[in-house]
Amino acid sequence: MTAAENVCYTLINVPMDSEPPSEISLKNDLEKGDVKSKTEALKKVIIMILNGEKLPGLLMTIIRFVLPLQDHTIKKLLLVFWEIVPKTTPDGRLLHEMILVCDAYRKDLQHPNEFIRGSTLRFLCKLKEAELLEPLMPAIRACLEHRHSYVRRNAVLAIYTIYRNFEHLIPDAPELIHDFLVNEKDASCKRNAFMMLIHADQDRALDYLSTCIDQVQTFGDILQLVIVELIYKVCHANPSERARFIRCIYNLLQSSSPAVKYEAAGTLVTLSSAPTAIKAAAQCYIDLIIKESDNNVKLIVLDRLVELKEHPAHERVLQDLVMDILRVLSTPDLEVRKKTLQLALDLVSSRNVEELVIVLKKEVIKTNNVSEHEDRDKANVIPVLMEFLSDSNEAAAADVLEFVREAIQRFDSLRMLIVEKMLEVFHAIKSVKIYRGALWILGEYCSTKEDIQSVMTEVRRSLGEIPIVESEIKKEAGELKPEEEITVGPVQKLVTEMGTYATQSALSSSRPTKKEEDRPPLRGFLLDGDFFVAASLATTLTKIALRYVALVPEKKKQNSFVAEAMLLMATILHLGKSSLPKKPITDDDVDRISLCLKVLSECSPLMNDIFNKECRQSLSQMLSAKLEEEKLSQKKESEKRNVTVQPDDPISFMQLTAKNEMNCKEDQFQLSLLAAMGNTQRKEAADPLASKLNKVTQLTGFSDPVYAEAYVHVNQYDIVLDVLVVNQTSDTLQNCTLELATLGDLKLVEKPSPLTLAPHDFANIKANVKVASTENGIIFGNIVYDVSGAASDRNCVVLSDIHIDIMDYIQPATCTDAEFRQMWAEFEWENKVTVNTNMIDLNDYLQHILKSTNMKCLTPEKALSGYCGFMAANLYARSIFGEDALANVSIEKPIHQGPDAAVTGHIRIRAKSQGMALSLGDKINLSQKKTSI
Repeated sequence: MTAAENVCYTLINVPMDSEPPSEISLKNDLEKGDVKSKTEALKKVIIMILNGEKLPGLLMTIIRFVLPLQDHTIKKLLLVFWEIVPKTTPDGRLLHEMILVCDAYRKDLQHPNEFIRGSTLRFLCKLKEAELLEPLMPAIRACLEHRHSYVRRNAVLAIYTIYRNFEHLIPDAPELIHDFLVNEKDASCKRNAFMMLIHADQDRALDYLSTCIDQVQTFGDILQLVIVELIYKVCHANPSERARFIRCIYNLLQSSSPAVKYEAAGTLVTLSSAPTAIKAAAQCYIDLIIKESDNNVKLIVLDRLVELKEHPAHERVLQDLVMDILRVLSTPDLEVRKKTLQLALDLVSSRNVEELVIVLKKEVIKTNNVSEHEDRDKANVIPVLMEFLSDSNEAAAADVLEFVREAIQRFDSLRMLIVEKMLEVFHAIKSVKIYRGALWILGEYCSTKEDIQSVMTEVRRSLGEIPIVESEIKKEAGELKPEEEITVGPVQKLVTEMGTYATQSALSSSRPTKKEEDRPPLRGFLLDGDFFVAASLATTLTKIALRYVALVPEKKKQNSFVAEAMLLMATILHLGKSSLPKKPITDDDVDRISLCLKVLSECSPLMNDIFNKECRQSLSQMLSAKLEEEKLSQKKESEKRNVTVQPDDPISFMQLTAKNEMNCKEDQFQLSLLAAMGNTQRKEAADPLASKLNKVTQLTGFSDPVYAEAYVHVNQYDIVLDVLVVNQTSDTLQNCTLELATLGDLKLVEKPSPLTLAPHDFANIKANVKVASTENGIIFGNIVYDVSGAASDRNCVVLSDIHIDIMDYIQPATCTDAEFRQMWAEFEWENKVTVNTNMIDLNDYLQHILKSTNMKCLTPEKALSGYCGFMAANLYARSIFGEDALANVSIEKPIHQGPDAAVTGHIRIRAKSQGMALSLGDKINLSQKKTSI
């Protein structure tokens, strides 16, 4: 058994740079040194034994010269020494010297100092030799009556572990501890005693709890926690006991300890599904979230509320508590607020929607510093939200813009109000992306002559003086006189910090220091080289000009408006081609603006239909598809939550169910303990090929003197290699050692111990490898051994390489389009893989890539459906170490090569680390040739 498999009680830091001392010098220090040198020598002995040294000659020296010392440090070190030192002979008998040690233990258990007594009792919990413990039992029993609680609580633990391991040494332990519990006053001692009764004799624990069930609220929190655990275990094993203890759990919801309240609420939910019980538990969770300051605690408890919501029967109860849940919004942490809002929105129903809107409206007003009076005059929340369009936080403004776009399309009655408010905030928008969206909304939904003229005025104000190139050149040269600036074009209005308009003075614009600040927003975007907004502006101007022509009968006014729109486009084109902007205009933007100029010059009915009708229809179709997708996902979610029972399904009676069949009612305490120890039982896949044998790697050949194969068990952060070594010779192999080395981000935790193999014998060697990041790794090495009686050098068998697959660490994940784009821009490592496959169907190839890389396709199913000869999809996955992996699949089917032509194209992978990008690329290269069955 390796050190990794032993239960570890003591961790000791070992300095690597020091030379190991000799046994003679250690013996000398232990015999003749002072207390300080003896302490140092004992520390060195402990480290050497932990490293595998035997040192049998020092055992009697330590018993004679160190054991009698009364120094507390030495006594503490001796406890560690006696824990790790071999106490038996090779044939399993106890060493004679241990009788002397046993006598020393007995004296320490009667020592007047409570620390020595208590620490000795703790040490006895770790002893596994019944012969050593038997003479000490009277002294351990006596410690239960010691005046100090530290001794008494450790005595309880010692009795519990001895009873569990060697029941014959103290058969009356439960009765003894029950009597002790009845008379004990200290909370920690009572807790330990009660915990022992839970595990050793549950009936006695229940008897004690029945006698004091009304005083449970007065107990200390550590004892209350153990009581909750007992009630959970009893009711889990015997549901008929629920009525007896449920009142106690209700009382513990009022405990002063947050931990007790949390555990009691969790237990109450598992014991009862009555609406009153669920409401009490949920209310307790909400109080915990509000009162606890730690954000991690808030998030954990919020998760419990989300789990409650997933149960169809509990959702209705939580809907009544939505207003209480919204109290959590007072928390400053963004993550907590997001999660709370999401939960509240999931719980919206016709009963609580009005109250919810009122609360959220108040939150928006509070956040945006809009006066309550101003908002009360408006009947809708939309004007308040639109104040966010001028917010410096682009993400918030983008969300509001998307909401406004959907609202203006769906609700005709709100269009006038939204257009009016949009024109008010238009000049204050700071982000080019939001500016672009606002332009589109104004161009699409301005339907009256006054609104259209207002849009043109706002655009002229935002663009500044035209022609742009000439005015900028004059400004640069300093030729622009104050009088000229006032007379040329309309007077420019700027917005002050107070939100009022101020006329721009000629003096301020001629100052070079103020030049950047005085630029109107749209002019600033264009001079920074962002001409995509210019293409959007051209479309907006075309739409409003075509609409103006239809509304106004006078030919002169029509021509004047269209000419002004064309002038603005022409001056932007001129600016784009000049050297003034930081980046020149792109060909796409030139084509778009030129097309708009052509449309306005011809004003054909067909173009009018395309710009003013088809665009809106496209938006309507997109929003309908989005709504349909949301409804579909909600339907799937509700179907998943609703437990459907078929007419011919067998009825399960709990009273008739065998214990091993109660798999749906797992003991949560047991599950969490197993998870902490890393022993979670993974369900094997139904496919027999996915069994353990699939992970066995052959390391040597069948004709080698030593045959070896390894089972690779991948845990979350480490890999356990279980290597089977078989001696295929007729000789005894001595010092048979497995030597391993790693390549990649892997680290060998410990060196496996040498073995002696009899002829045709076999043994298992275990080795632990730590994993630090997601990339392919290789473990390689050899087996070296000596042949008994042979004079030759050591023999060596080289092992085959073990490849650690990246797929063991990658899990499918989801993210929004915006997050995907942001990560795509940020990640610096890219790996471009050329598609080289014999598959002929695009969708089959995509599904094969998803299966072989564990990635999730973010592109909606509707976008991938149909057949057009090419396909583009975004994939995303996250490793267990929190690393993100992105991929973009661009594939096509060359139609000119016939129907049986293979899929061609590229897959681009991006990741933060080079290893991740390369490993994923290698995985795709290896797997893409496989044909789907």
